[in-house]
Amino acid sequence: MQKAIGIIYDEHRSISAVLSGLKSLALMAKDGKLKPEFGVFRAMIYYIDAFPERMHHPKEDAFLFAHLLRRDPGAREVVESLKAEHVLGAQLVRDLEQAMLAYEQTWPKGADKFIAAVEAYSQFHWNHMRREEREVIPRAEQVLKAEDWDDIERAFAGNADPIADLRSSDFNALYQRILTLAPAPIGLDESWKRAG
Repeated sequence: MQKAIGIIYDEHRSISAVLSGLKSLALMAKDGKLKPEFGVFRAMIYYIDAFPERMHHPKEDAFLFAHLLRRDPGAREVVESLKAEHVLGAQLVRDLEQAMLAYEQTWPKGADKFIAAVEAYSQFHWNHMRREEREVIPRAEQVLKAEDWDDIERAFAGNADPIADLRSSDFNALYQRILTLAPAPIGLDESWKRAG
């Protein structure tokens, strides 16, 4: 397997891990007697915005998708569809941020809306990654040349994902913050306190 593909799969697994953790914590927060530590939600949503939306997706557009279209113009429909999903994903992150802020301001109200926003973004993103892995990567493996893969690898190697590879102190600090703030079994913090 091309090293570039391994990096993309690693990044997809990292994103999935954060989404799974966010979903689990959101469901825990539905218990109106447990007051969530909203800092962990803010940190996780920041990760989702900063890493997949601002680093991973633009590099897919500019490198993986661009090289694929040059070698296989017949891939245009799937590539354009996935690029449109990148735009929609950014809007869903804004919706997620708004739902979290409303939940924090109105707690214990707002849990259902927040859970719905987490579910919408998570399902959307999991479906999106699945499409890339099933429709784009196999096609790219068939048509891309070594120089294409080298270019893609260089681009993605610059992503400093805190989970796949601890190369950036900023993202490492963010990941450590998520682990510190999230209660077990997601992270290392004590369980959320019962509301008095």
